[in-house]
Amino acid sequence: MNHRDNYEYMKEKMQRQFLEYDQAAMIRKFGLRHDAQYLYLECLERAYRISRTTGAVEWTEDGFATCCTANYNEAMSVYDVLCCSKDNCSLAGRFVTTKALSGMLQGSDVGGGMFRQVCADIDRETELFKQACELLGGREESGGDVAYSFWVFPFLPMMLRFWNSDEEFPASLAVLWDANVLDFIHFETTWFLASHVLSRIQEQMEELKGLSGSVPNSV
Repeated sequence: MNHRDNYEYMKEKMQRQFLEYDQAAMIRKFGLRHDAQYLYLECLERAYRISRTTGAVEWTEDGFATCCTANYNEAMSVYDVLCCSKDNCSLAGRFVTTKALSGMLQGSDVGGGMFRQVCADIDRETELFKQACELLGGREESGGDVAYSFWVFPFLPMMLRFWNSDEEFPASLAVLWDANVLDFIHFETTWFLASHVLSRIQEQMEELKGLSGSVPNSV
């Protein structure tokens, strides 16, 4: 089984397992909109739905007139928060770095270097990064050279804090979560979600570059 097949296998396995969980409890816990066929959930300014009979996760940007199948990071994040969050999950109201989350080994650097290409892109196009964050519902925050917080789910925030490169240091990016994030999702899922957020930001940056390139220069 190759790398891609393994991801698909894990996603399909969790899709089947989703059906074993109490969907009424999910609805109550997170106030989910629902009907006989689907549960509905927002993720980073995008609408998702989860089939109540197959467990498949889809997203739309046109009110479900057309749908796209959620990728691994999206689907596994949705399954984790709906199926595995604690019954009494609640926010602490303060952000901490990923390394500071409870249960982390001192000095560990899970995900270190994971976003090197993203850092390079943001470093070159910091203004586009700001615009992309705002298009995705980001709120400008203090700290770093640029920082934005997002509601990745309507009940779960995260923050990106970025430092531009200089003569001494390369560009760097910190991912911060509410201190109680592990009440909502497993530690591994914080990286699935962070990867998804950064992918969406890069997509928006590319779209913005395309739009700016399509506008003819004035004479």
